[in-house]
Amino acid sequence: MIPHLSERALILAPIGRDADVAASVLAEAGLRTQICADLPALLSGIDNGAGFALVTEEALHNRDLHPLVGWLQNQPKWSDFPFILLIRRGGGLERNPSAARYLEVLGNVNFLERPFHPTTLISLARSALRGRRRQYDARARLEELHRGAEKYRSLFNSIEAGFCIIEMIFDEAGKPVDYLFIETNPAFARQTGLNDAVGKRMGSLVPDHEQHWFDIYGRVARTGEAVRFEDGADALGGYWYDVYAFRVGDPRAPVVAVLFNDITERRRMEAAMRRSEERLRALNETLEERVQQRSHELELAQEALRQSQKLESMGQLTGGVAHDFNNLLTPIVGSLDLLHRRGLGTERERRLIEGALQSADRAKTLVQRLLAFARRQPLQPTAIDMGELVRDMRDLIVSTSGPRVQVELAVADDLPAAHADANQIEMALLNLTVNARDAMPDGGQLCIEVSCVSIAADSRFREGRYVRLSVKDTGVGMDQRTAEKAIEPFFTTKGVGQGTGLGLSMVHGLAAQLGGGLTIDSTVGQGTTVSLWLPTSESAATRDIAGPDVDPVKLDHGTALVVDDEDLVRASTVHMLRELGYDVLEASSAEHALAIMKTDPDIDILVTDHLMPGTTGTDLIEQARALKPEIRALLISGYAENAGISPGLPRLTKPFRQVDLARSLATL
Repeated sequence: MIPHLSERALILAPIGRDADVAASVLAEAGLRTQICADLPALLSGIDNGAGFALVTEEALHNRDLHPLVGWLQNQPKWSDFPFILLIRRGGGLERNPSAARYLEVLGNVNFLERPFHPTTLISLARSALRGRRRQYDARARLEELHRGAEKYRSLFNSIEAGFCIIEMIFDEAGKPVDYLFIETNPAFARQTGLNDAVGKRMGSLVPDHEQHWFDIYGRVARTGEAVRFEDGADALGGYWYDVYAFRVGDPRAPVVAVLFNDITERRRMEAAMRRSEERLRALNETLEERVQQRSHELELAQEALRQSQKLESMGQLTGGVAHDFNNLLTPIVGSLDLLHRRGLGTERERRLIEGALQSADRAKTLVQRLLAFARRQPLQPTAIDMGELVRDMRDLIVSTSGPRVQVELAVADDLPAAHADANQIEMALLNLTVNARDAMPDGGQLCIEVSCVSIAADSRFREGRYVRLSVKDTGVGMDQRTAEKAIEPFFTTKGVGQGTGLGLSMVHGLAAQLGGGLTIDSTVGQGTTVSLWLPTSESAATRDIAGPDVDPVKLDHGTALVVDDEDLVRASTVHMLRELGYDVLEASSAEHALAIMKTDPDIDILVTDHLMPGTTGTDLIEQARALKPEIRALLISGYAENAGISPGLPRLTKPFRQVDLARSLATL
């Protein structure tokens, strides 16, 4: 196999313009293609390396397929070469005998009925290529498996597909009745829900496991013939799996390796597509009604896509401008802080300066919350007081709900701290209250309740104590079917342009990420209660309390080197340090700073920006400590993320005041 050809698409369509059209569509999608003149050329291309093959039905009709079948049967165990077969007749295998025959011959094949939409072809092509990449990944790791036990363990734990090695158990009559788990990888537990399975029998873990699974693996263990199939496991929760099983080790030992992927969602989509086809056939005589319905569905999908793109664009925008915006704020905050501390101007001018400084601080908070909303910073769960958080947001909730909605708070006493991210919980609570307001177009009552609940383990939550945040409204309510679909992405009961359908799904995802959950109780005409369940924290709730100003006289004076590629930010920082009593040198880049340190060894403190052209601030600190191990360093960053920054490295976030800088220096 030639490496640089391993992801190309081979096209065999000898009749008409199918080959040129398909190649053009795939090329526009960024996929490399090669058109094959006949079956031998296709087979040669597959042998040299390819990601998948796109073949027309007529290219295989009345052809000698024995060489191709021979290659497929003799391909390596890791390989299951994917095909996309263009057919003229659709409707399922039961109404297309030739499709069923090609499925048996080709094995890993997806059928695409002509005429087809380019988007459908691209989707199938990318899906086939992703599957081929996973096969390459499995091949690489299987090769590594034979090079040593340590490398084998790394492979075993890193592949995304579920993988296990089992030893079959037969009864006296030779019937497979159980199997013992010898090895499993982390993906095995994620895809089956079976934890700590090694050394245990399947029958003890899942007593109702279906017999046909034992029969299939038993046949592989006895015959040595690898098998690939798709099947459902009702005893494991109704999941469907794409399974590849083959015998390993000594042929006399009934040991089988099983590689599998959860395809439940794909099967659900296929079932939904079949139901959709049946509905379309039933509506065949009412074409106008069908067109209107499909047009409406398309409008909803397009609107949902536009709303999703808006959110994605906002996330990209806020993440991209955060650093520059914080750089702009830094000299503004520093200059206003200087004027405020010196008390310059008349009383009215001092009030204006103080107001401008407060506005700059609010701008800093706004950037951080925009980043949190856009999910451009990781969750930072801490112990928070939910009662205090809700009370602090009361005014915002009242103003958001409007004058026709009566807002009530019911916060229990002696609440334990919740383990959550305060910024994200504020966004979630605001989202839930907006939904409640929209459900009461004629006004009503909105009650926000916070309580502590202890529950036993069930299908929704783990056993333990939870802080429950409930948002109750007296609105129109939902029926059971609507409530069940409410947390699905893009599902909304609001009109076009009035909602993205992402709010509840984001809140649900947040709760799950924190180890809790989301429940919805609703009755049509009576209202809805949405409850956010958050695990309690063993730590006491903390809140940000501004510490006292640091007296510059108490700081250790010396020589400080300031490094920042932004001139205004560097000038502001230099001025603050000089006011604090330091002798200050400055540099516009890490390279310039290192040159200064080599000529001036008496530098005591290094204050550097993080992201600069060339060498980053983190790397600069490492190199500076190599020159002078005792140097103290402070890293300044305009980003909210901590990516690439050592947790133990002192850090100050832009924008900052002189007191913030002094407090950070005092801790070095």
